[in-house]
Amino acid sequence: MTLKEQVEEVIEKIRLHLQSHGGDVELVEVTEDGTVQVRLQGACKGCPMAQQTMSMGIERALKEEIPEVQAVLAVD
Repeated sequence: MTLKEQVEEVIEKIRLHLQSHGGDVELVEVTEDGTVQVRLQGACKGCPMAQQTMSMGIERALKEEIPEVQAVLAVD
């Protein structure tokens, strides 16, 4: 399984929680150095808690399940 496929699996798990709050997350890119780029959507896009969702939710889950993930960045 590729790194991108692993990331997609974890994001699918996270997505259910985000969608229950009116938001969503889209995988944009996984680079060779382990950087994951995602785009927050829906209610998450302009939410004041978006940074916390990124660091304590999405980034934490990806790093816990996939040691190769070095960073998670939100892109527009």
